[in-house]
Amino acid sequence: MATGSDRKSNPVLVELIGSLKAAGRENQAPLWRDIASRLEKPSRNWAQVNVSKIDAYLGDGETAIVAGKLLGTGDLKRKVTVVAFSASASAKAKVTAAGGKVLSLEEAVKAYPKGQNCRIIG
Repeated sequence: MATGSDRKSNPVLVELIGSLKAAGRENQAPLWRDIASRLEKPSRNWAQVNVSKIDAYLGDGETAIVAGKLLGTGDLKRKVTVVAFSASASAKAKVTAAGGKVLSLEEAVKAYPKGQNCRIIG
C-alpha cells in the first residue's frame, strides 16, 4: 500500500479498491482491476461523465461503468444501466426516468462478476 501523500484517506474507498482487485482476480475479470486502478489515482483525475455522453455512446439495455462521478447534464432517452462510484441526484433521476437504473460498484460486481456486457465510459 502507498504511504504519505499517495495514500487514500477514505477507508470506504480503500476497501472498495481492494474488493475490486480481489473480484478481478477471483473472477478473472480484468475490467474490475482496471476500475480499481483508475480509482487509485487522484480524485481530480477521475472521470466526470454527463448523461448526454451515456446517451450518445450506449444503446438500449447496455451497461456503462464510470470510474468517477455521473453528472446530470443533458438528456437520456435510452434504457441503460449505469454503474458509478457516485452520481448526482439529477443524474439518478434522469436515468430512472428513462427506465434505466443506477448501481454502485459493489452492486455491479455482484451483478456482473465477469464484467460481461459492460463498457467503461470516461
